[in-house]
Amino acid sequence: MSLPKTLAEDVARNLVMVARLIDEDPEEAYAYARIALRLASRVAAVREAAGFAAYATQKYAEALAEFRASRRMTGSVDLWPVMADCERGLGRPERAMAMAGEPEVQKLDKAGQVEMRLVAAGARRDMGQIDAAIVTLQSPELASNSVQPWTPRLRYAYADALLEAGREDEAREWFGKALEADKDGSTDASDRLAALDGVEFVDALGDDGTAEQDAVDGDEADDADDDIAPRAEDAREGRDDEDDDQDGSADGSVKA
Repeated sequence: MSLPKTLAEDVARNLVMVARLIDEDPEEAYAYARIALRLASRVAAVREAAGFAAYATQKYAEALAEFRASRRMTGSVDLWPVMADCERGLGRPERAMAMAGEPEVQKLDKAGQVEMRLVAAGARRDMGQIDAAIVTLQSPELASNSVQPWTPRLRYAYADALLEAGREDEAREWFGKALEADKDGSTDASDRLAALDGVEFVDALGDDGTAEQDAVDGDEADDADDDIAPRAEDAREGRDDEDDDQDGSADGSVKA
């Protein structure tokens, strides 16, 4: 669907803001998506962007409605995995599992199929089927030494499932593999490894960032007190000596 030039520019500006803010400030991204939706609700890209903005703010029913609308307009299956994940978010993991077995999955590209596998494994875990979740994640993509965009998340999900199953040694190995592939820091695999190894990171600064300076100031104050105390003692001794001299002179005068 084509839009008048001025309207198209307004819609485009709002979509740019959605893309720019969705990771850092999803609520603000959602607000821009709603504006774009009011301006051009019959444009598939707008419905998709609105869906992702709603998804980022955990408005799963709204996100699912927008994704379905976009799919009806385009006929594409690309949104199938995130639609299934919305079902999980709505507390319907059984529906997500059913979607994992639909013919649409076979039409997805490799990245989409891996994403669908991640969603299906998550649904298994939602239902308390941890062993089934582990099996779901076991795939040629997981075993491959080739690093693809999905590799860190796939390895991380596998490690996390192993850990939930109590297989700590294997989990540590796969968190390590996830970290090796995660060049962009998209997961917290390094923190999970540190936790497994009993490493605890302590922030030396307080919430206001002044703890360290307060400690330094306290040390300086203690040093100052230590320095003042001898000087005060010296002053007292000096006054005592002066008093003795004055007493001696008085006694001499009387005797005289």
